[in-house]
Amino acid sequence: MSGDFVIEVSGLYKYFDQVQAVNNLSFRARRGVTTALLGGNGAGKTTTIAMLLGLLVPSQGQIRILGEDMLQHRYRLLHRMNFSSPYVDLPQRLTIRQNLTVYGHLYRLPKLRQRIEELADALNLSSLLDRKYGQLSAGQKTRVSLAKALLNEPELLLMDEPTASLDPDTADSIRSYLEQYQARTGASILLASHNMSEVERMASDVIMMRQGQVVHTGTPAALISAYGRSSLEEVFIDIARHNSHNQEQA
Repeated sequence: MSGDFVIEVSGLYKYFDQVQAVNNLSFRARRGVTTALLGGNGAGKTTTIAMLLGLLVPSQGQIRILGEDMLQHRYRLLHRMNFSSPYVDLPQRLTIRQNLTVYGHLYRLPKLRQRIEELADALNLSSLLDRKYGQLSAGQKTRVSLAKALLNEPELLLMDEPTASLDPDTADSIRSYLEQYQARTGASILLASHNMSEVERMASDVIMMRQGQVVHTGTPAALISAYGRSSLEEVFIDIARHNSHNQEQA
């Protein structure tokens, strides 16, 4: 594997009974930058991320992450990665502090109390630390998911809709924090989002998926130019609607 790439996916397939969720998927994500994984509902993004995390076993194909074979050496990688999604709940009866403490112990983090306080301050959770997770609003849960994902300062951060349910001001603060984190640590981010302005701001590279396959890759500006559109959102709509011109470009 080249040291320039944090993720290399080759010939990946995933079947659920007779349904083909991922179809001969191949892509690479560069080290130290944010790569956006985009596609409409049913494009295969969630299945792909689950395979990258080792939660699903591919039907066929290879995944290499941080220079390791994910299928053979998953446990060499898990402490170097993390995942954030507002759609994956934490234990409802535990407080934010208790939830983060449990995950911190799983990662065997030193100075865990200090790390939790730092993240709570950065993500505006300090006053909520002793509130039960089940009592939080959707936006507060999104911020807790981010705190959980950043506990171990991962080299690779996989994010599914990281600013879902957040008001514009809070979402902007979260994006700034993630950009600062990346600049400080050199971390790589794989971002799945339906917020195209967020993708244009954060992502250096874009991987567009449709029906379990990659249909186009490039920088946001390059994709906008290739499709003759004025924004990434217009490109996204074109691809989602199976625009015949875009199939030729892919």
